[in-house]
Amino acid sequence: MSDVVPTTLCYIKAKVNNEDCYLMIHKMRKNDPNKDKYLGIGGHFMEGETPDECILREIEEETGITIDQMTDLNYRGIIHFISDEYGAEDMYLYTSTYMEDPSKVLSHKCIEGELIWYPIAKVKNLPIWEGDKIMFDYLFQEKQNIALTLVYRGSELIEVR
Repeated sequence: MSDVVPTTLCYIKAKVNNEDCYLMIHKMRKNDPNKDKYLGIGGHFMEGETPDECILREIEEETGITIDQMTDLNYRGIIHFISDEYGAEDMYLYTSTYMEDPSKVLSHKCIEGELIWYPIAKVKNLPIWEGDKIMFDYLFQEKQNIALTLVYRGSELIEVR
């Protein structure tokens, strides 16, 4: 079995036109396994980083948002991905709330793709991984200490533990 790659992911919430929305990235980079899908904010660890350090760096790099512009940065749990095509990944999952004008974020140049605020109530309708829909069920219930294993064959979800 190959090494497990550690990553982070944060769903940042804000009110946009009186509706609760998550900040999502429409992934557009070639050769990205997430190309054409929508994800929260996050990415791979740099050498020596803790999960908290990684997520704060990734949020600032991808969105320009700093810790003082957010409230309630909460570690929610870990999602273990197993894929015959992409290997294994342990994703440290976070949520937070952005406290400033959400339109300011959209002007940030994100090399990962296009940033959009998307209504939380409709987020499962976006092109996302099937396992993300299960993860959102836990997030919507405000569960802490989420622990899921999602097994994929190619891009097909074949097992949830």
